[in-house]
Amino acid sequence: MASIHKLTPKPGSVHRRKRLGTGQGSGHGQTSTRGQKGQGSTSGGTKPRGFQGGQTSLWRRTPKSGFNNKKFRVEYEWINVSDLEKYFEAGMEITPETLKDRCLVNCVCRVKILGDGELKKALNVSAHAFSKSAIEKIEKAGGKATVIKTETDKK
Repeated sequence: MASIHKLTPKPGSVHRRKRLGTGQGSGHGQTSTRGQKGQGSTSGGTKPRGFQGGQTSLWRRTPKSGFNNKKFRVEYEWINVSDLEKYFEAGMEITPETLKDRCLVNCVCRVKILGDGELKKALNVSAHAFSKSAIEKIEKAGGKATVIKTETDKK
């Protein structure tokens, strides 16, 4: 039976550390396997990512354009009307929490209902946003679409 104090690594899996700069007799003395002179022979001799030999980098030469609205963008988790038809029974009250409980959305942050597919059941759906076709399909089936207002929406 194997004991913990008798465990050893598999033969050949553990190597001795290469000791650099320990004298000529070690075979790794003098320049310590870094070659002769030049930028890479001393510490700090690495070049940053995108470095092109002192020439202006490509990412600095290309013009920047467009508009980036990541700071104020509102992102929604979305679900289609066809998924509501598939996973819920008629007359149910659907909220972002129930969608999260059934693993149809990843978070409860903001949910948008989209109008892809058919809906034949009357469902009461509460979400942060709806597409026009989703509202039409929910109300046509006899259900109700309610928009949830958040703190940022009320301002």
